[in-house]
Amino acid sequence: MSNIIPLAVGDILELKKPHPCGRSRFCVLRVGSEVRVKCETCGRDMTLDRIKLEKAIKHRVPAQGSES
Repeated sequence: MSNIIPLAVGDILELKKPHPCGRSRFCVLRVGSEVRVKCETCGRDMTLDRIKLEKAIKHRVPAQGSES
């Protein structure tokens, strides 16, 4: 079983595969069993299963004021 990646609202995620607009950085809007993220370039938001999203994360930048 894999470790759960700690996610918080405001975190910036860099994913392995870019969004169709060409950028691969997303901001976390909501966290739960499904995670809602918003593309930093075009503003499109989408809801993804947490397990699928965790596999796609390349790099995570914690939100300002977040300790983890």
